Amino acid sequence: MRVLFSRLTLALGLCAAGLAPAQAQTGQPVRIGVIGPFSGPSSDFGNPMLHGVQLAVEEINAVGGYLGRPLELVVKDDQGNPDVGLKGSQELAKEGVIATIGFCNTGVAAKSLDVFQNGQLPLIIPCATGTPLTAKFPAPQSYIFRTSARDAIQAPFVVDDLVKRGWTKVAIFADTTGYGEAGLKDVEAALAAKQLKPVHVARFALGVKDLGKELTAARDAGANVVFSYTVGPENATIANGLRDLKWDVPQVGAWTLSFPFFIEGAKAAADGALMAQTFIAEPSNERRAAFLTAYQRKYKHKIAVPMAAAQSYDSTYLLTYALFSIRDGKFTGPAVKAALENIPRVYYGVVSTYEKPFSADDKDAVTPNMLVMGKVKSGAVTFAYPEDARRNLVVQRKK
Repeated sequence: MRVLFSRLTLALGLCAAGLAPAQAQTGQPVRIGVIGPFSGPSSDFGNPMLHGVQLAVEEINAVGGYLGRPLELVVKDDQGNPDVGLKGSQELAKEGVIATIGFCNTGVAAKSLDVFQNGQLPLIIPCATGTPLTAKFPAPQSYIFRTSARDAIQAPFVVDDLVKRGWTKVAIFADTTGYGEAGLKDVEAALAAKQLKPVHVARFALGVKDLGKELTAARDAGANVVFSYTVGPENATIANGLRDLKWDVPQVGAWTLSFPFFIEGAKAAADGALMAQTFIAEPSNERRAAFLTAYQRKYKHKIAVPMAAAQSYDSTYLLTYALFSIRDGKFTGPAVKAALENIPRVYYGVVSTYEKPFSADDKDAVTPNMLVMGKVKSGAVTFAYPEDARRNLVVQRKK
């Protein structure tokens, strides 16, 4: 079903470009950069990101690529390290890629943005969610696009849920990376919009093994919910610390609470955790069922972080749709940027139905209506609310 669907959508793309499939001629590959943490502590969501891109490219090449030119990936492992990411980005800029899909870590992406902007090399970020990434440059001039939900919409979404549940005495636990710093600011702003302030704020470095002292201080401050902003293992440290203190309060956060490092690291202590999600790995409609089946068939395992795979898969198709509007095959940076800002056809994706996902004034494809609340239950992420599961039967569009 997925391959048949891709054949149809790619054929439509060829028609949109004014060229029939029969006119396609085999030529030089179209080189696309991919960068992310494919080894190291963030590889639990870096590899699903890479797999999503690879799956899409396999499908696209099976139906002719770009007018007979296959898509070719140039892959760089940033190891979740800003300096390694910067080196990889500089290499991509020199290696003839026409655009790059990449970054899972906000801090890693932040250090490399100038490479893409100054080199006029479009970057589509499918995972990293730090709000500043698509705000650094004025939108009309920016070459930085994103298909993940920025923290400026995730944080208010979660805070709205907390207020609805009566959990208004919030303790924030944020790591000291760029992701944690930006996320802390977004949570504080979301609370302020509800005339609330955190009752306690704790900061910590990656790799911390014990947060008992900080959790005790949050308990003593009267917190009735812990909002965590960190990447993975440290989320489990928080959950296990709550268990050890026998302090029965909920743990909530952004999408990183759906990561294996948290769910497997905290085990039973992770149950009940709530987080913002754009995609939950349940076959709630035909598109998502087909994607999950295709992923399982290719990689022989469940998706470790479904959002990372789905968002990168959609990013690859969106880039390909954009390329079809470039009739002469001259993929200059400005041409690809303009094509992304003016994708001519609707792409019926896994996360969203993408109708003009980007524009000259807006480089973020995800809007709050696309979010649902996920919940950890028995080692997996499912819908926190039955109404979200029902709403998820229809793929949302950008508002």
